Amino acid sequence: MKPKLPSNKELKEYHDADTIEDLPDAVASQPEMQEISDIEIPEPLKDPVTSDDLLHRQFEPEPFWEQIPAFKGVSREEFLDVKFQNSNSATKVDHLDELLEDVVSPDFLADVRKGMHIAPMNMRLSPYILSLIDWSDPYNDPLRVQFIPVGSTKKPDHPKLSLDSLSEQEDSPTGGLVHRYFDKALFLPLDVCPVYCRFCTRSYAIGSDTDQVTKLSFKAIPDKWNKAFAYIASRPEIEDIVISGGDTYMLKPHRIKQIGETLLSIPHVRRLRFATKGPAVMPMKILNQPEWTDALIDVVNQGREMSKEVVLHTHFNHWKEITSITYDAMDYLFKAGVTVRNQSVLIRGVNDKIEDMINLVRQLSIINVQPYYVYQHDMVQGTEELRTTLQHSLEVERHVRGTTAGFNTPTFVTDAPGGGGKRDIHSYDHYDEVSGISVYRSPSVDEDKLYLYFDPIYLLPKEGQDLWRDPKNHDDLVKDALSQMGR
Repeated sequence: MKPKLPSNKELKEYHDADTIEDLPDAVASQPEMQEISDIEIPEPLKDPVTSDDLLHRQFEPEPFWEQIPAFKGVSREEFLDVKFQNSNSATKVDHLDELLEDVVSPDFLADVRKGMHIAPMNMRLSPYILSLIDWSDPYNDPLRVQFIPVGSTKKPDHPKLSLDSLSEQEDSPTGGLVHRYFDKALFLPLDVCPVYCRFCTRSYAIGSDTDQVTKLSFKAIPDKWNKAFAYIASRPEIEDIVISGGDTYMLKPHRIKQIGETLLSIPHVRRLRFATKGPAVMPMKILNQPEWTDALIDVVNQGREMSKEVVLHTHFNHWKEITSITYDAMDYLFKAGVTVRNQSVLIRGVNDKIEDMINLVRQLSIINVQPYYVYQHDMVQGTEELRTTLQHSLEVERHVRGTTAGFNTPTFVTDAPGGGGKRDIHSYDHYDEVSGISVYRSPSVDEDKLYLYFDPIYLLPKEGQDLWRDPKNHDDLVKDALSQMGR
């Protein structure tokens, strides 16, 4: 049974109860409670909770998709059909215009056209995500911010941004494979996704070309995968493989099994992680495409029989992405023994409010998805308005920690630009809030190299903005940060 938000009447019954018998029937009637039914409840030391404290148990009521005129009258069965989701995904502004007829203003759609012209990513939006956006206030909706750019909010790129900010190509021994960490490799078997996120760290490769970017291709060509498999088999130190892309949701079931079984057959490979945004944007696939789900479960079970770990890593950024459909999908995987972990990105206007991040963490826990990482937004070109300062991220982390159990609390990390890998955001060796420059070391990757992260200029104090305004100062700002490290 899905958890639900207690009514105000039930909450009052909880707060007023003197014994177990006085509690709401949902508790008092449980057979296990009968033996202690007459026990006097100890006087509480905590303030009474309100319905707002339990919002993480509330899911969007169905049929939420009927707010979209094109989906009015669509049955639950049809809406949960993956073919319906794919065939009705919006891939162009004109298609968005058709789906949102009389819902949003022409001025907003014109703003979207401007945004798409300068965006590094194409548009692809499932009906599921479209239906969860608040179209009465699209500019402030956290899902719209993630997936649909608008020209009016565009901020000039920081001069240190790039398309491959993590320098993945520098650690790529063959196409579609990144080997940076000693014992871990990143396998990228494809370059397509069920939706396209504006903030994608791999915008240099994912999706088709845009007006601004000609993409490096990771096409799903199995013959090319063999080079990656051969490299992994030749490196006995590699124990951990992340299978990403693109998105593994888009792999056919037999390809899931082919990749999983091939990697599991390599003796020194001990852990596999299939990465997908899918549960956040099209959760019905897990329920209604059993071939794909069964393929994943089969690989998980095969790994377990070999004493190897196979898990699913997913990507929820806001609690509005989680519905009763998500609950059912994650419950199915949980009962099948599949471990699911979540990696979020801290995004301005999406989850940078403390209460939103706390609600996300708690709601993930409700659906048995472990909050794993929250990333400082990568320094990707074309997304400057989505980034936050390191100081703000530190403050969000400070408030999230302690609101739930430690194992359900994500680690906030910076993926150090230039190839330093994941660093706890607190672990910087130098941070200047005026210049916005933070310096990290990553001894496990390179003992001597320093990695610099740059806060968005428009969020710096006026003094810092003035320093960056003149390009002649840029090298001096970097040199000053490095000098603090004795360089």
